[in-house]
Amino acid sequence: PLLHSTQTHFPSTTNQATMIMNTFARTAARRVVTNASRRAASTLRQGEQEARRVLPLMAAATTVGGLGYMALNQQDNKAQCLSNNTAEEVEDKFATYWPRNIMILFGPPGAGKGTHGPKIEDMLAIPQLSTGDMLRAAVAAKTEVGLKAAAVMKAGGLVSDDIVIGIIRDRIREPDCKFGFILDGFPRTLVQAKELDNMLSEEGACVTKVVELQVPDEVLEERICGRWIHKKSGRSYHVKYAPPKSMKKDGEGNPIPESMTDDETGEALMQRPDDTASALVKRLAGYHGETVPILKHYAPGGIVSEVNANQGMDGVWGEVLSALKRGGN
Repeated sequence: PLLHSTQTHFPSTTNQATMIMNTFARTAARRVVTNASRRAASTLRQGEQEARRVLPLMAAATTVGGLGYMALNQQDNKAQCLSNNTAEEVEDKFATYWPRNIMILFGPPGAGKGTHGPKIEDMLAIPQLSTGDMLRAAVAAKTEVGLKAAAVMKAGGLVSDDIVIGIIRDRIREPDCKFGFILDGFPRTLVQAKELDNMLSEEGACVTKVVELQVPDEVLEERICGRWIHKKSGRSYHVKYAPPKSMKKDGEGNPIPESMTDDETGEALMQRPDDTASALVKRLAGYHGETVPILKHYAPGGIVSEVNANQGMDGVWGEVLSALKRGGN
């Protein structure tokens, strides 16, 4: 009876294993029982002592099936227990007891943060938080903070701490940041870095990795001044490295503005007001003068990694992956 009590409530793989085990057990049991019975009948005629030696094999054969069923049933019970731990429960435990993966992605304008940041985001399944994107959304909405930011960005300067910190503080407390996040464009100053440290320490967390994309200043002008964007989506193009399909050039080899349209929507592209040679000079001065000291601030913790971003995309990504590994530098 024990051999025939197996039900189909097992998961598919366990059900198959159970069927195979029970088939084997039943076949083996029938053969042993049949042979043992024949031998027992024969030996009974020859003598009671020989029969007593053979008959226990019948009980052993029956036990084989029972043991197989019990082993598989125990495995199924374990699987049932594991299935009771829902994905949400596992995520909550991870968010509660494991350190958050908090990264800062540094680099001057045009270094490739907008290219490699999303790739890191996809690989680690944590959001990339770009202050630039959030500020531009505020500018488009013409909020009070957006109007202040618009004036600063138009002049090619850096947005003040009070504008940026107010946005970041609330953003990193949203549910999608519970496992960690990638900061792009923040902190921009040593003061902001210390404010970030204080903010994280309140939650028992800290910055775990700082990655700097390095590109010579003379290379950045070509990258920045050739950049065009689709305002609604944020998709970025470059007249040399990633031109839109619609791009046409005049007799001097410069792109015709009317031909610069988004590949997906056909809508007009634009150049940011601060994507000019004159604005870039101010932006780089701000980066080197205020942002680089942040690297020195985090360097003693052994969490700062430098990446040569003045090479092919695959080479840059390979160095980024090495930097992201535990103990990478």
